[in-house]
Amino acid sequence: MNNSLLIALTLLTFTAVSPLSIAGSVQGSTHAIKMSSFNLSSQKWQNRVLLVFAPSVNNHDYQQQMQLFDQHQNSFINRDLVLVQVLANQSYANGQLIDESSAANLRNRFGVDKENFRVILVGKDGGVKRQDTTPVKAKAIFEQIDAMPMRQQEMQERGRK
Repeated sequence: MNNSLLIALTLLTFTAVSPLSIAGSVQGSTHAIKMSSFNLSSQKWQNRVLLVFAPSVNNHDYQQQMQLFDQHQNSFINRDLVLVQVLANQSYANGQLIDESSAANLRNRFGVDKENFRVILVGKDGGVKRQDTTPVKAKAIFEQIDAMPMRQQEMQERGRK
């Protein structure tokens, strides 16, 4: 698979995997990818946001967290959950590169230094629903979301129980 196709598929398809493959593709590509800004307030009432802060893709906690999320893309989509990976060098929202100022704003807002690992779940109302300083199982996050009144209403409206 050539790099252009790989990049296109990565950007079009929701991924909850390590951006290692994305970063490798970008570096080996002759095509430039435009970085986007990411504003948490623009997600309010639209999506839940799961922030994963880490020093780098080489961080042990980060790698473990991404493994725990692997194979759960549909569960993220079903719960209107946006995965934002805030790393020291490159950051991603649903697999798409976001600019450094957006990442810095997220670090400042939640008080997370570039050297620290943290997982933060932000609800559709913009409030912090959970914070973890160690990797957390996807199932635990999904169970917490599914217990929220807004999610209960969504499941009823979408015909899922």
